[in-house]
Amino acid sequence: MTWFSLRLRLEPPQEHQHSDLGHSLALYFLAFGALLLVAVLLDDMAARVRVPGILMVLILGLLVDNHLTVASDAADALPPLLSLVHADQITQAALVLVLFFGGLTTNWAEMRSVIPSALRLASFGALFTALLITLAMLGFGLAEGSAGWVVLFPQALFVGAMLSSTDASATFALLRPLAGRLPKPVLDLIETESGFNDPVAVVLAGVAMALAGGEGVAPAALVTVVLRQFLLGILLGFLGGSLTTQVLGSRRSLNTNSMLPVVSLALLMVLAGGTTLMGGSALLAAYVAGLVLGNGSSTDQLVLAEAHSSFAKMAELLLFLCMGLVVSPEDVVRAAGGAFLLFLLMQVVRWLIVHFLLLRSSFSLGQRTFVCWAGLRGAVPIALAIQVWASSSVSWGKTMPPLALAVVLFGLLFQGFALVPIANRLGLASPLKAPLSAP
Repeated sequence: MTWFSLRLRLEPPQEHQHSDLGHSLALYFLAFGALLLVAVLLDDMAARVRVPGILMVLILGLLVDNHLTVASDAADALPPLLSLVHADQITQAALVLVLFFGGLTTNWAEMRSVIPSALRLASFGALFTALLITLAMLGFGLAEGSAGWVVLFPQALFVGAMLSSTDASATFALLRPLAGRLPKPVLDLIETESGFNDPVAVVLAGVAMALAGGEGVAPAALVTVVLRQFLLGILLGFLGGSLTTQVLGSRRSLNTNSMLPVVSLALLMVLAGGTTLMGGSALLAAYVAGLVLGNGSSTDQLVLAEAHSSFAKMAELLLFLCMGLVVSPEDVVRAAGGAFLLFLLMQVVRWLIVHFLLLRSSFSLGQRTFVCWAGLRGAVPIALAIQVWASSSVSWGKTMPPLALAVVLFGLLFQGFALVPIANRLGLASPLKAPLSAP
């Protein structure tokens, strides 16, 4: 057989394979582009009807069938539209963008008065929340007698860590009807707490995953891993943010509307990848870098915030859309009973911790009560749930996404829609200004 005839025999299958790959890629582009467009429209519609946009995006993802076929023949069935591995990668990248934007928009000068209170809520508050939820979950598990505490503890700790962070963007989306009418220190406290407690939740969840998959992880090794994640995340984030600030300050040509978002996004990509490879927390590094860059004097803060608000919004929509796609609605319904009890437990824990940690602060009883209700959960629990599900070493990981999704939905429906009435009832919302009458 000559080389020419061999090539003729091989070329048609190769062309067919390239054609199938092209059609599959085109289908994925079409599907995700259409879903993202619908998500944007739903988010815009939600702002008009005063409904959380993330709620509608989550429902969209749940309603879309993740398994598509291109023909009636089973042999032509395509793999899932979004695999679990790809969903984990997308959500981790999305979370980096969200946390970077959170640090970028945290203004130390404006929030200086609430930073001590916010730090207490974000550090001790997140730790106490995770601990109390862990103890409650551990107690329920031991009462059932299904396993010993050594087996149950990592799962209980992960649930506590997963639900210890708050989402300020979800809260502010529900408070749009009261825009400009609530005390600014209260809003600053909610926003700053949300930005600071995300890294705490991420590291605690990492500890739980290490305990679950480590098969006898030595305490010294576990402490080393946690300290490395914290210290490297803070150090590399500070160095990356400082270096970028110096570069932008010395090269004014980069500090323009077109180049500034590109440079800052490139920093974020290099920083997240490098920190992960060195064993640090990429999410903590992203937040610290955003904090340094957002409070520097050598960058155009308005251009930077506007550009990354678009990145963060797209990341948030993709994150909730991915969660809805990979989780089965039937699993969410099955987890609803336990999730509702967990949601009620979260409210009690949140009420106790906020009033205890802010007891001697300048915030009144009514303001502290409102902060209790403002602890909505959002992006971080969902991203952590998908991450543990994608981990092959954790046997109970598959149960986390439906649980996290159900808890987030209960929070948006019951806790979220009560925010405006509670603010009015507590007397926190200033009255509407009467329009000036024409002379």
